[in-house]
Amino acid sequence: MNQHEKLLLKILRGQSDANIPFSAVCALLLYLGFEERIKGSHHVFRKAGVEEKVNVQKDGNLTKGYQIRQIRQVILRNRLGGLNHDE
Repeated sequence: MNQHEKLLLKILRGQSDANIPFSAVCALLLYLGFEERIKGSHHVFRKAGVEEKVNVQKDGNLTKGYQIRQIRQVILRNRLGGLNHDE
């Protein structure tokens, strides 16, 4: 299991939303096929076939907890990362 898969599982478990490094989240979203656009402190990620935009901001070196929860919902809704709702 590579580090992107480990982070994906950590996000999906939802046990430490406020303790996920910002750079790791950005790398994961790029790994999942999102394209990044930076507007000031906002890193906006879009992906063809995914209706929602994912907006990520730093909170120190971490990602804001509520944004991790939003990312989790986008991943589950769009079945990203080879995930199946039945697993």
